[in-house]
Formats: sequence, C-alpha cells, structure tokens
Amino acid sequence: MIPRIHRQGSKTLGLLNYLYGKGTQEEHIDPHLVASFDGMAPDPGRDPSVTKEDLQHLLDQPLALLEPDQRPDEHVWHCSVRAAPDDPILSDEQWGDIARRVVAATGIDPGDGAGCRWAAVRHADDHIHIIATLVREDGRRPDHHRSGKRAQAECRLIEKELGLHQVAPGDGTAAKRTTSAERHKAEREGRQQPARDELRETVRRAVAGATSEGEFFDRLVAAGLLIRKRAAPSGDLLGYKVALPDNRNGDKEPVFYAGSTLSPDLSLPRIRKRFTVDTPNRGTDAPFAEAPNGPATARRRTATAAWQAVLVIDNGEDGQVAARISAAGEILDALAKTSAAHTRTELRQAAAVFERATRSHVRAEHGHDRALRQAARDLIYSGPALGRGEDGATTAMAIDMLFFLVTAAAHWHAKKEHAQQAAAARQAAEHLRTAYRAAADVPLSVLYQRGRRLSQPLRHKQAAHLRAAVPELAEQILAEPGWHALAATLADTESAGHDPATLLTEAARRRELGTADSISDVLVWRLRRMADLPADATTMPDHTPYAAKRSRRAVPPAPSRDNRSSQTR
Repeated sequence: MIPRIHRQGSKTLGLLNYLYGKGTQEEHIDPHLVASFDGMAPDPGRDPSVTKEDLQHLLDQPLALLEPDQRPDEHVWHCSVRAAPDDPILSDEQWGDIARRVVAATGIDPGDGAGCRWAAVRHADDHIHIIATLVREDGRRPDHHRSGKRAQAECRLIEKELGLHQVAPGDGTAAKRTTSAERHKAEREGRQQPARDELRETVRRAVAGATSEGEFFDRLVAAGLLIRKRAAPSGDLLGYKVALPDNRNGDKEPVFYAGSTLSPDLSLPRIRKRFTVDTPNRGTDAPFAEAPNGPATARRRTATAAWQAVLVIDNGEDGQVAARISAAGEILDALAKTSAAHTRTELRQAAAVFERATRSHVRAEHGHDRALRQAARDLIYSGPALGRGEDGATTAMAIDMLFFLVTAAAHWHAKKEHAQQAAAARQAAEHLRTAYRAAADVPLSVLYQRGRRLSQPLRHKQAAHLRAAVPELAEQILAEPGWHALAATLADTESAGHDPATLLTEAARRRELGTADSISDVLVWRLRRMADLPADATTMPDHTPYAAKRSRRAVPPAPSRDNRSSQTR
C-alpha cells in the first residue's frame, strides 16, 4: 500500500473537480465519498442534490474565518493511498478506516476534536484520494511535518493487519516515481514507457564507464537526447537537463527533466564523483592497462572484476562496498546494451530493477570501483556481442559472476536493513537467472558432450580431483547432469598445463557453493576463467586417443537447461 503526499495547492474546487471527474483517460468510475472529518459531509457523487461547490464550502469554512492576511497561500493538502496490484479489492468501509488512520497519523486530524476538515474520495477499486484544508477548527495550522514518512509507517501497519502485500520501507533515496499524467501520456502516444523512465535509463547507460563530462555529454547526444546545460556566471557548469525530441508539452516545446529529478545519483555533482582519477589503494582494483580486443575479452574481464568485487562486499568497509554496488549497476547497463537479443530483455530488466539497489544512505567512496567501471567501459567500447561462439559463452561466464555479485549486494543491503535495496537486488538476480539460462545452454551443452566422450579412466581421474578438492560436495556434484561439463573442463585445465586439483581447490574455497543451483556450472566458469580456457569449447580437441573414432559414435544429446533440474547457477 503506497501513500503519496502530493504538492500543496490553493484551489479546493479544482481538486474536487478532478476527483469527481472522468479522469484524463475516463478511468474514474463511480466517484464517491468513503469517509470525512465528521462522517456527514455531502457527497456530490451519490447525492444528485449536492454539488462539488457545497463540499468545497464545507471543507474551506475554517479558512474563511481567518483574516485574509492570516490565510495560508497553499491550503489544500492532498494524499492518495494505493493498494498493490495483487491485493484484494477492499470495501468502502475498509477504505474509510484507512483514510481515518492516515489523517490521524499525519497530524491532519489527530483526534483532538479540532483537527482539519477532510474528505476521502474513491473513484477506482485500488485507491482513494484524501483532500484536506490546512487550517484546524481552532484556527491553527496542523502539525503535519514529515507527513509522508508518517503515512508510510501507518500503511506498513495497515498492511500487516489486513494481510495485504507488504511494501519494503523506503529510506528517501529512491528515484522519483512517474506521475499518473506521465503514464497516461505515454499510453496516448503509444510509448513503451513514460518519458521519465526512458530518459533515466538512457542517462544511466551514458554514465556507464564514462571518464569525463565531455564523454558523458557526447554519449547523451549520440543517444539522440536534447540537452540543456546550466552554467554559473563564471562559465562553470552547474547542471543539465535532457529531453526526448518527440516528447512535447501543450505548447509543442520539449519536456526537459533535470538529471537530479530522474534519479538522485544522476545529478551532475554526483556524476562527477564517479570520474575519480586517483585511487587511494589500487590493489586488485587497478584498471586493465590495455583495451579489450573484442566483446569476449571484455566479458572475461567483467567476470574477473565482478569476482574481485564479491570478495570485497563480503568483508569490505561500507563506503567501498557502496561504491562497488553502484558500479555493478553500470556493468549491468553496459552488458544489457551490448548483448545479443536472446539475453538483452532480461539483462535490461535486471539493470532497471538493480538501479534501486545502487543507492542508500551509505556514502560511496568512488575510486575503489575502478575495475568495475573500467569493465563497464570495456563492454561499451568493445561493441555488440554475438549470441554464439566465444562471445556467447563469455556472456554466460560474465552473467554467472554478476549473479554472485548481485546476490552479495542483496545480502549486504539486508544486513544494513536497506529493505527496498535488498528486494531490488534479489529481483535483479532472478532476471539474471533467466538470462543465464539463455546464454549458457549452448556452451554447456558442448562441454556436456565433451565430458560424455571422456574415457572412463580419465573421468575417474577427474572425479578423484573433485573428491580431493571439495569432499563435502563431491557426491552432490557427481550426481548432477552438469558433472560431465565439469569433468571436461578439468581435463582441459590439465591439458593447458595446470594442476586440476590445485585449481579446483582455489575455485571452490573462495565462496560458499552449497547455495548454488548447479555447483557444476559455477565451477565450470570459474575454472575456465582462472585457467584462461576458451569459454566456447567447440574448437578444442577431445582428450582420448580415439577421439576421431569416438566422435562418429552416437552420443546422447545434452539435456536441455530445463531438464537439468533447473540448474541455472
């Protein structure tokens, strides 16, 4: 249940005309009162002898008793309360009780007998509007400071008592929600999403991996946005606004949005903090010296940077962790922008929902996020990836590591009691699961078939390595269909000159594996990254002396991802 305090106004009748009207899309149905300050207010929706002016005069009577110079310029208080889409339809009596609780909690009508006059109008199944006059019966102004926070707290109690969908409490760091007018305009114009949301996503992608203001603004221009820059008299740039060329107002002028109104971290001062050049302690976060020579290399580097960030999130200081989580959002934006069509939709959704997890009241110490931001930059400048071959396989490798990074972010936010951020990270992880299925199916099927073709002595040898490295998980892994792909990877590491047991021990010890859906999958990608093996094994030779002969035999097809016990991780 979402309460929203709207901007104060000065025209009671104007708001009543909207509440009792048809709506901008004729979406208002049967407008009527469900509650009022005295329970006896006239209802122009149900009583044909009553007009909206009658209700307006009743609500504004305390205002009329004041001297003109004592009247507030903006005396109209407006709060909407909306149920979640999966909540049951509430009765008028239930909505009336909710309205009374909200006005009491916010200080509009605290129950002292001299509160403000108010009325609650219902014109849809899922929400009500509360209108009040901000003058009490005793002529004083109400104490409605932080009424939004107070309404939120009361709605959390109402959700529990009525068994409704429980909304995670916010902390004031969320991006501004689109208004109903913006949503209706998008529907009228046939847009897939409101202009505010489209601009927010476009600006986020322009920030991803950018290293200067000039590069950032060049990306905005390349994306087709209109830009207005705000400068001080000295010429120093203070801020910016962006608009879609085809999003116009009634005067046919572009509708501009300041970066700070799209999201708190998209203001120019906040963006500048990401362009940190010097890092206090570069360590493993030092950027790669050379630009990648293609999308596959960029994805491998992304996987490495993501894995290093996971280790920091597990044990790092708060400011450093916050910076890496913010930079993880840039990587998701960059990966979504450059990935093939069969993974792009889920990756975009993962990036969109994870955006909420990138901000909290913990101040990000930018500079510690160099490797992640460099990885985002590499993804952008390496260009679009193919959905097959090494590009496709390294996409699966990168998503695998990003899943762990996003999951680690969810755990960190949960420990900090950042409820909305934790929920957003968990939701992003689910989108990454789906994207992983699409990306990993073909490369893992190739490895599965290679593993099936291993000689029995070689398979036994790899099983011995497994039992030595992870004895507590070995039998579980051996029972997974993905074991064949892991066995082939262990054989590949040995052929490349590595000690499989040592490498497997290193891959298994760096983070718990028991929570993975498919331990085999996780170890495959870790080993292939650590040993610098091709992610796509189609060009690699088999490991048996009779490989040519065996390859002509009928080999059972690899099970589909859905038949691998939904092994997405």
